Amino acid sequence: MNVSNKSEIIKTDIVVVGGGGSGLSAALVAAEKGAKCLVLEKRGKVGGSTVFAEGFFAAESPAQKRMMIDARRDELFQIAMDYCHWTLNPRIIRAFIDKSGETVRWLEEKGVRFRIPPMYPNQVPLVWHCPYKDGKKGGKFVVETLLKECQKIGVKLLCGTAVKKILVSKTGAVTGVVATANKVEIIINARCVIIATGGYAGNKRLMRKYCPEYTEKIFCHGLPHMGDGLKMVMQIGGATEGLGIIQTGGPFVGAKAYEATNVSGMAGEPLTMWVNKRGERFTNEAITFQPFECANTILRQPEKIIFSLFDDAIKRHILEYGMEKGMGLGGGYPVHIKDLEKDLQKQVDEGRVKIANTWDEIAHYIGANPEILRATINEYNDCCDREYDNIFVKDRRYLRAIRTSPFYAIECHIGMLGTIGGIKTNHNMQVLNQLGNAITGLYAVGVDTGGWEDKTYNVRLSGSTFGFALNSGRIAGENAAEQLLTSKL
Repeated sequence: MNVSNKSEIIKTDIVVVGGGGSGLSAALVAAEKGAKCLVLEKRGKVGGSTVFAEGFFAAESPAQKRMMIDARRDELFQIAMDYCHWTLNPRIIRAFIDKSGETVRWLEEKGVRFRIPPMYPNQVPLVWHCPYKDGKKGGKFVVETLLKECQKIGVKLLCGTAVKKILVSKTGAVTGVVATANKVEIIINARCVIIATGGYAGNKRLMRKYCPEYTEKIFCHGLPHMGDGLKMVMQIGGATEGLGIIQTGGPFVGAKAYEATNVSGMAGEPLTMWVNKRGERFTNEAITFQPFECANTILRQPEKIIFSLFDDAIKRHILEYGMEKGMGLGGGYPVHIKDLEKDLQKQVDEGRVKIANTWDEIAHYIGANPEILRATINEYNDCCDREYDNIFVKDRRYLRAIRTSPFYAIECHIGMLGTIGGIKTNHNMQVLNQLGNAITGLYAVGVDTGGWEDKTYNVRLSGSTFGFALNSGRIAGENAAEQLLTSKL
């Protein structure tokens, strides 16, 4: 669909604001149920942060059943609620989990296949569904599949189109949106609006306002969405929930996703020892296998920065035998690091790595008191010699003394994939007003919404962000289409 050079008015049944995984899922499901749908995407192409995803959560899926994986919805619901101490909306969690297995079937019918690897060692049950087919994989492949199906069924798409305002009637019901494309105003009259704009991680004003843990050193590894949907919903009286949740992980090196993959991988190996800017050890380094809890430990440290320390013997051991953790959430790629020396030197040149022959030089780089750092090293080496960490109970398999120069220090921080939360909805993904009532015709999905994820990402429901995007989109699309059908009767 092309926009003309003058103001335009478009009429449709459902307008979806945002063309990521949640928005495309919503539009496709609604269209499959007979609704006329239009997707508006601010960027030049669809996908959003979904293209960075590896796999998504599902329970009792056809893929799990074929592999004889016992992943029961009731059990996983209880795990989810226990993990958050019942701070989340249980009806939303229940709807998400109950929908998830059928979403796998829905995608399999469209040609998607799945691996179900562990996200972390000894994970039970296996719930992380990693899509693939013919060399394609991950969220990018799912987006391509959804886009192809949308085009096939007649969903219209406008890229480069920014929505500025949600239109409402005198009774408070949603009647459409106002958008712009190439400086041309477009009025879209619609009976339902689905907000799928991907959070507000790129809006520093909103980040500083709502996220007390945020600093500008916490780099966004996802797309820097500006909170358009959140702001528009708040303008018409929509309620909020879960503001201030950052989807974090760690440790990372550098400002951009995969900028220093090898060095980040090395820094996150459990054989290393971690200290803060005071030169003090603060955690069991094997927490690296749980990147989301790992982020919590980093956030507690001065300036939210840590340093991963190791010696030449540890480096040579990892180069020869491979990595314990690997890289990426699922680990294992690559097991053996290539070009590590070159990559370390590049980070030395950029000030993120220090290589030295004495711990005093390392202390100076960190900014720590040399006596404190030496005491920390001696205490840790003593634990390694005794094969027992009497402080943080690190697994003896990962206790390796650091005595062989040169010594290495890698500066690390957490990474932010994006924000979670903001718009308050019910389990049908209808947006609620300040009184807790549904705003007629308005839905919100994906990370724009709150009530389904707590401050610390629940790794037991591995892939829940990607999974919630797809499933909340499908739930909203089905309910919006049902609303239209009911109103016609």
